[in-house]
Amino acid sequence: MREVVDGVFELGIGYVHVHLVVTDDGVVLVDTGLPGKSARIGRALHDIRRTIGDVTTVLLTHHHPDHTGGLAEVRRRSGARVVAHRDDVPYVTGEAQVVTRHPVVRLVGLIMGRAEPAPVDEVVTVDGFSPLPGFTALHTPGHTPGHLSYLLDRSGGVLFAGDAAAGKRGGRIGSTPKMVSVDLDAQHRSVERLAGLDFDHAVFGHGPAVTGRAVDAFRTYVSAGR
Repeated sequence: MREVVDGVFELGIGYVHVHLVVTDDGVVLVDTGLPGKSARIGRALHDIRRTIGDVTTVLLTHHHPDHTGGLAEVRRRSGARVVAHRDDVPYVTGEAQVVTRHPVVRLVGLIMGRAEPAPVDEVVTVDGFSPLPGFTALHTPGHTPGHLSYLLDRSGGVLFAGDAAAGKRGGRIGSTPKMVSVDLDAQHRSVERLAGLDFDHAVFGHGPAVTGRAVDAFRTYVSAGR
């Protein structure tokens, strides 16, 4: 785990990141990582002198099990409020199931396992909604229909991009694998939209954080085309 900016921690759980944000009212989690790995979150909280009971809110970027795998356990243990976009809620709660046709994605899913369904306490239906002070939820569809990115008003702006984009070496960004996104054109438009914002730091579900005028990496990516 590393501190990206003051009070924003990036925790690697296998190949995916969970982000912990320390606020005046407790700890906010952005996503919860792989199924069966929620103990890693507890240990990370201990490292920053917090406990699972300090988690007040879980902000979900999207419904994929590598991002929601620890959600049910975290919610049970903490009582945290869960926030997700309307279009992804049925997959988080288990009311709908994703039909995966790509053989590689099916194999990864079998190895990873399914996320336990969990309730969603606050359903985002409006773009630009503020789920809690300092955070803005941005609807960035493409990877999933209800994908959300979150912009935190801290240290010049911290973007939690989820899987709308991926961090690359050298302060660059790229796309997530095409096989796991439902609408590549929509995803590209979402990245274009993020490139029009203003933020100094960006963190991702996959790949290293970009710090120091991170929005410029988005603009370079967009200008280069796909």
